[in-house]
Amino acid sequence: MRTIKKYPNRRLYDTEVSRYITVSDLRQLIVDGEEFGVVDVASGDDITRSVLLQIINEQENGGQPLFTTEILTNLIRFYGGTTQKMFTDYLDRSLSLFVEQQQAYQDRFAEFLGQSSVGVMSEMAKRNLEVWQDAQKNFLRSTGFTSDDSGTSSKPSGKAGKKPTKE
Repeated sequence: MRTIKKYPNRRLYDTEVSRYITVSDLRQLIVDGEEFGVVDVASGDDITRSVLLQIINEQENGGQPLFTTEILTNLIRFYGGTTQKMFTDYLDRSLSLFVEQQQAYQDRFAEFLGQSSVGVMSEMAKRNLEVWQDAQKNFLRSTGFTSDDSGTSSKPSGKAGKKPTKE
């Protein structure tokens, strides 16, 4: 695991690349999937959580926030309550499941893009044709016309299909 040292002057030092980094650089490490810990040089304390909260705070204050005021208010209400541990476990499992689903989706999308372009276009055309045929059948049914599996349609039976006569 990568070690980041935080000095009293608030500067962050990445020991792996031997250079000072910014909070934005830390955010990028997170996005890239790098694991790290942040140690306060003066006290030797692990301050990773505080730095992560700082990153969240900066993200929330710039651009579009992830958390609404209502979500933040509800999160605060769980602190110190009897359900704090249960809520923490629930959030952890929910986020883990969400990340797994996102990864599976990205894998399927990458697999789809990896097919030959002719195969992809063929498959897309086939799916579009099926969707169009289904839409056409549904439209014909809703207007009183019937559509058999061969794609031919016929006028409805009964008075609805006859021309009005003068009496």
